[in-house]
Amino acid sequence: MGTRVNQKARTRAAIVQAVHELAGSGAEITMPSVAQAALVSEATAYRYFPDLVTLLLEADHGTWPDPAEALAPVADSGDPVERIGFATRLLLDGVLANESAVRAMIAGSISKPGIAARRPGHRFGLIDTALAPAAGRLDPVARAQLRRDLAVVVSAEALFTLTDLCELSRPDAVDSAVHTARALTEAAFRAADHQIAR
Repeated sequence: MGTRVNQKARTRAAIVQAVHELAGSGAEITMPSVAQAALVSEATAYRYFPDLVTLLLEADHGTWPDPAEALAPVADSGDPVERIGFATRLLLDGVLANESAVRAMIAGSISKPGIAARRPGHRFGLIDTALAPAAGRLDPVARAQLRRDLAVVVSAEALFTLTDLCELSRPDAVDSAVHTARALTEAAFRAADHQIAR
């Protein structure tokens, strides 16, 4: 019994590892390609993971740093514009480093709202942590609005719009998103400071 349990654990780990290897190489990630890389049948892969999104979620676990750890280089800064610019670049560089997995996650979940809600929300932890030192300068309504605005920009979807539809190079696409995120943050805090000055 113990041997069977160990074998199942090894098979599951091999399937998850195959996702990491495919993502690292930039190869397209599908259930057939994962099964082939893991040296198992597609039916076996589906026995362990009912769909690609479930598999990608497990493979994603632990691959992104804790937001506070990720933002350690700007930990001493209280400037929300600098901090959100750093967070945006960090997230989008991470998206590019795992592009095939991120695209597979979006493709696998976009037409299924129930599954889409399970997608990892790495952007929110980074946004909240980036804004935290200055969050008290915004009233709750303004803070919530800025968080939503940034969620649109600090995202894989925005990055792929810039690369795929606007035909920007990857570095230029990241720079463009960082610029927009900084501008949104600066405008929100300027408006808040203006209200206080009045």
